[in-house]
Amino acid sequence: MQKISLLYDASQAVLSTFELDEVLQQILTIARDYFHLQNVAILLREKDDLYVRCQVGWDVGHDKVRLPIGTGITGAAAQQKRPIYAADVSKDARYILSATNTRSELAVPLMVRDHVVGVLDCQSENLEHFDSETIDLLALFSTQASMALQNARLYSLERQRASQLEAINVIAQQMTAVLDLKDLLFKVCLLVQEAFSLCHVSVLLKDGDDLVLRASHGKLTGRVPEGGLPHGEGLWRRALAAGKTLVDNDVKAVSDNGLYVETGSSMCIPLISFGQTLGVLVLDTTHAGAFNTNDTQPLESVADICATAIQNAHYVERVKQLAYLDGLTGIFNRRFFELRIVEELDRARRYNSGMAVLMIDIDQFKRLNDEFGHLLGDEVLRQVSSIFHQQLRKIDVLCRYGGEEFAILLSQTNAVHALGVAEKLRKTVEAWQFPGVPRPVTISAGTANFSEHGSTRDELVKAADAGLYAAKQAGRNRVCLAPTPKRGLAQGSGK
Repeated sequence: MQKISLLYDASQAVLSTFELDEVLQQILTIARDYFHLQNVAILLREKDDLYVRCQVGWDVGHDKVRLPIGTGITGAAAQQKRPIYAADVSKDARYILSATNTRSELAVPLMVRDHVVGVLDCQSENLEHFDSETIDLLALFSTQASMALQNARLYSLERQRASQLEAINVIAQQMTAVLDLKDLLFKVCLLVQEAFSLCHVSVLLKDGDDLVLRASHGKLTGRVPEGGLPHGEGLWRRALAAGKTLVDNDVKAVSDNGLYVETGSSMCIPLISFGQTLGVLVLDTTHAGAFNTNDTQPLESVADICATAIQNAHYVERVKQLAYLDGLTGIFNRRFFELRIVEELDRARRYNSGMAVLMIDIDQFKRLNDEFGHLLGDEVLRQVSSIFHQQLRKIDVLCRYGGEEFAILLSQTNAVHALGVAEKLRKTVEAWQFPGVPRPVTISAGTANFSEHGSTRDELVKAADAGLYAAKQAGRNRVCLAPTPKRGLAQGSGK
């Protein structure tokens, strides 16, 4: 959450203006205040040299230096396109004096797409000031700083394109406020399409070695139904492979004809965030010859903003996933179970398909903890979780419900199959040799099926729990189907 907060605050600050001096001052202030640094400088690239554009804390006269790419710690960062860290500058031969109080230095390249435009140089009077988390944060912040620098340069060079640059600013500000990936992708397409008067905007994201159409907005007719991509190489795949923007101003003259039936011109821009290619932004218009060379820079700037926002949304998704994982076993927790059972029930009703709930409990787990200790008990929980995970299908949902109890959602499943799955799990656990446990570990399970045992979350969980209770009452180490509910009577009670 610290990373999310930093990225949001930093993006709001550095993207709040297009004036180069203000952007540079914002970057220095954020880097100095957020990371408690004494000396911070921004060096910009001019052909094969780096020069100090602005700094705070450097000794008088040292800010006039020009460094060839590859010289010094900053030059090495620019050359290698990655952060370079000297925990003790006195032991690093690359160090070039800029402030006598410097003890450690971190240089982070400022990159626009795959091109280095400068370096953010951070120095501290403390040895080993920068730990791995701080380096990661500064690397992420540098993407925002790079984007801000590029936008400021565009504004300085092309003031006549003020309306388009204002649109970029609006998009950047709105992108930083959206952290859900699905909502973000829709907003990307909507905002870009409206701001640049395009007929259609599409976002294709990488899925392994291929691309998937994840979002689109506009008035054109898709060539392939249900969000698919046409067969063939396609301009988007060529742009992805080349890692650069490609334009086809006469789409109807080529055989693949693009994503949409009416497309006359298309521009495909790779979505790149700090050197990582995420996908392609596809822009389409109905008439030929719509794009010229002056359109490329503003639209690439928009693509960079979108790419960084998509990368941030990916990170937020990973954070959310962690919130739904059990810290001990690594499987989903009860919070996730409560979300998914509602979705599975909706799906079962919509498609009139089967669905089952399994409630499973490790037999006499308290006695196991008492005899062998909680550390060994925790290891048994982890191994039982692993056994379940290996035996279940990818579409099944495995959750730790609480303590030694597990809940499993089986989609597209009837009563016979659910009992078979539970029995397979029971036999596998019974036969498993748990290191350090001299006796067999067993489980008891109860199964309940939609809609035989209920049609709501509470009814199904209560029914499966009643089946589990019956299995324990019958001597444990067995599987029991939930009792069939009688009309007008409540279903079985809990354990």
